[in-house]
Amino acid sequence: MERFEASTAGLLFLLMLGIFVILPGCGKGAAGGGHWDQPVTVSSTTPANDETAVPVGSQVAAAFSREMDPATLTPATFTLKRGTTDVDGEVSYSGVTALFTPATDLPANTLYVATITTGAHDAAGRAVASDYSWSFTTGASPDAIPPRVNSSVPLNLVTGVATNSSVSANFSEPMDPFTINTTTFILMQGSTQVTGKVTYSGVTAVFKPAKNLEGKLLYTATISTGAKDLAGNALPVARVWRFSTAAGPDDTAPTVSSTVPLDHATVVATNSSVSAVFSEPMDPLTITAATFTLKRGVAPVQGRVTYSGVTAIFKPSAVLASNTIYSATISSGANGAKDLKGNQLAVDKLWSFTTGAAPDAKAPVVNSTFPLHQATDVPISSSVRGVFSEAMDPLTINAATFTLKQGTTSISGNLTYSGATAVFKPTGNLEPGLTYRAEISTGARDLAGNALAGGAAANPWTFSTAAGPALAPGAAALASAGSFGIMATAAITNTGASTMINGDVSLDPGSSNGLLPVQVNGAIHINDTVSEQARLDLLVAYHFAKNLPQGTTISGGENLGARFPLGIPPGTYTFGSSMLVSTPLVLDAGGNANAVWVFQIGSSLTTGASVSLANGAQAKNVFWVPTLDATIGVGTIFYGNIVSGRDVTCVTGATINGRILAGATTAGTIALDSNTVNVPAP
Repeated sequence: MERFEASTAGLLFLLMLGIFVILPGCGKGAAGGGHWDQPVTVSSTTPANDETAVPVGSQVAAAFSREMDPATLTPATFTLKRGTTDVDGEVSYSGVTALFTPATDLPANTLYVATITTGAHDAAGRAVASDYSWSFTTGASPDAIPPRVNSSVPLNLVTGVATNSSVSANFSEPMDPFTINTTTFILMQGSTQVTGKVTYSGVTAVFKPAKNLEGKLLYTATISTGAKDLAGNALPVARVWRFSTAAGPDDTAPTVSSTVPLDHATVVATNSSVSAVFSEPMDPLTITAATFTLKRGVAPVQGRVTYSGVTAIFKPSAVLASNTIYSATISSGANGAKDLKGNQLAVDKLWSFTTGAAPDAKAPVVNSTFPLHQATDVPISSSVRGVFSEAMDPLTINAATFTLKQGTTSISGNLTYSGATAVFKPTGNLEPGLTYRAEISTGARDLAGNALAGGAAANPWTFSTAAGPALAPGAAALASAGSFGIMATAAITNTGASTMINGDVSLDPGSSNGLLPVQVNGAIHINDTVSEQARLDLLVAYHFAKNLPQGTTISGGENLGARFPLGIPPGTYTFGSSMLVSTPLVLDAGGNANAVWVFQIGSSLTTGASVSLANGAQAKNVFWVPTLDATIGVGTIFYGNIVSGRDVTCVTGATINGRILAGATTAGTIALDSNTVNVPAP
């Protein structure tokens, strides 16, 4: 009897334990997060399994479903073999990614097998469930293609960003995680750097602030050229984007908007991947093989999980069985999928499908484009779009496969993909009256790995933008006046021994020059033939700028920094009277190094805050043209050429990256006080 009671008690205990374990995975999954007690898994690898033409200088990477114990990731637990021969190399670890760096470049056209063994443990000591192996074949040459930033979250110039947001960037290819850190990925509020943590997984880097951002403020994010891909190629130019915050946080739960295959789909190709599109960008560290699973009955299907943009993909390691039911799950809960604000997926997403008898061998095509091929008068603010015949692998829709060019010049922008549509949004407006060429290459593939083929829509396609008003002149319009750092037509005064003019100085007419020769890194011309010609050229440049067609009209006395808090695009801006820069002003070229700004100012220019450049803007192409005077505020940094009708005053400690050309129409004095003037390159 006692034995029976003991046995019954044991059975009851096991039954209750089973209910406890099973319940979180049932129903709507509100509890979620049960995967944390499961063995750690390999979520994705680079190169992918069975990938070919892998560059010979590549590193090999494995991303795990959670943070690992770095001490357990060694050449003994992360191996690379050529046949039965071990490849010498070093193993390193960052975030959730382990890297195997071969001691020398891999030989060309050779098959390799990489393995993560069960000797690898997570931070809590749990081992990898089973040895994980994948193979790849090298190509004939190294990788010389630099990486690009496909897109950012938030987008450039977006307003109303929740204060609990993280900031992320999506790259065109897997990056070296050791080069994605708080040195190469920074967030600034004005001149103050925001403290936070940088993580990297797959192709996405995330900057998570240490605390919520401040409300109603402008922030600037930058990824520098120190960021490199797995072959050591650096980002060719820094990626800079700005956004402004809302008043408070966002606690809206993300959802799964759509899936491929659809729930209850039948005759699904056996070589299909499984994908889910979210309602918003997600934290890639929470999209792993632990939170995105595929099962055949109760048996887990081995595969890799990748995430890009708003799309997660589960790619099975082997072809699925034919005529078989599979079920996919994306987990919610504390240890489930989360958005970039930390909000948990509302409920577990469950869907099932049945395979057919054969794989998918049909190539995807581009069904339609915007603008249409050979379209004319396209608005300069347009995005460029391609719609595919089926869902695509988002990792293959990137800055290398979707390009926009004007002539031979690549246009920078933000590339996103969702559903079956890729959208390229240029960083700034396109140039008016020019022809552009868009192309989606055969590097773009569907979820079965089939490369893009020709279709009904033209690819590549061209279009022409609408004509716009003529832009202002470039620096050449200054003629001989452009060689001077400062130029006055009455007098030059100076207070402070630290003043330095890195350029030539002109005074004509006049003789009162308060600068010492040691304070001029250039020649000084006073009432000679050079200064006389420069004075004549200054007058021509002044009238040219003043006589340009009126541009965007702005009320006199308005603060330009407040009017354009996210940055001011190129163009001509006309002020009826005075112009103020009382809060920081950013001149954003949108990736166009030839972008020009002309500020036609009815009376005087006064700055109390700094002016800065972004996305290719150049000081030589910025012209501030007040009818009367200009005053540059204490300790501020200023960019551009001041072409004033009368006087210019630089208050204590101001730095001018440009030129001070005073007295175009009236005797003009330049007053300096411990200032630095740096003449921009021609």
